[in-house]
Amino acid sequence: MAKQSRLSQVIAVEKQVKSRVNSEGAELHKNNQKPDLFNGMNRTYERKDEDGEELPPEQKLVQHRAQENLTQWTRLWSELLDVVATKDWGNLTAKADLVVEGETLVKDAPVTYLIWLEKQLEDFRTFAANLPVLDPGKTWKWDPASSLSVTEPIRTARHKKVPRVLLKVEATEHHPGQAEIVHDDILVGYWSNVSLSGALPDSRRRRLLDRVDTLRKAVKEAREEANSIRVDAVTVGTTLCNWLLKE
Repeated sequence: MAKQSRLSQVIAVEKQVKSRVNSEGAELHKNNQKPDLFNGMNRTYERKDEDGEELPPEQKLVQHRAQENLTQWTRLWSELLDVVATKDWGNLTAKADLVVEGETLVKDAPVTYLIWLEKQLEDFRTFAANLPVLDPGKTWKWDPASSLSVTEPIRTARHKKVPRVLLKVEATEHHPGQAEIVHDDILVGYWSNVSLSGALPDSRRRRLLDRVDTLRKAVKEAREEANSIRVDAVTVGTTLCNWLLKE
């Protein structure tokens, strides 16, 4: 019988294996780019005459073997192939109901969809948090006819400057009169101002954000439940590597 693990455990192991492949595998790959590490030599000296100079042998050791590098790489890679296969095969059966406040919104949601939905709800929350809200300094009511929020009319007076001649000194037989033009502020009418807005009431936005947070929590719980199922270990790495390494 195949070894079983919780899907959440497999996901955790996958991260560790990927990290090891990235570090150890990168080192092996870097060594492959240094041909000198794979080359060596043995050199001996033979005198032509018995009285000639005698020199010691020289040696350079081979530090790496390509076959050993290949073996180490395929061992790492085979482990990664197995853990990813186990996760993906497990994802085919990992499901959970999405339940919010006792209501089942989605039946048997696949774990991959729940993971995706969790990220989408983060984006939805960012969008909702930036929706414009009504000016709290005004009193608003909903107008069905215009589908807008409106305020009560505010009546303000309109004044107009009207010129008038102001006589300062009466004219006499010997002196001209003195006068100037002044402007009187005369009430001529009234403005009636109604503010309109397509923004949301702040209470509506807060309720929306609360519902998003509630749904996000439910999705997370459903994802954790789906990831808690037990899955059989899938071993395909050795088979694939053996095929690749055939002489």
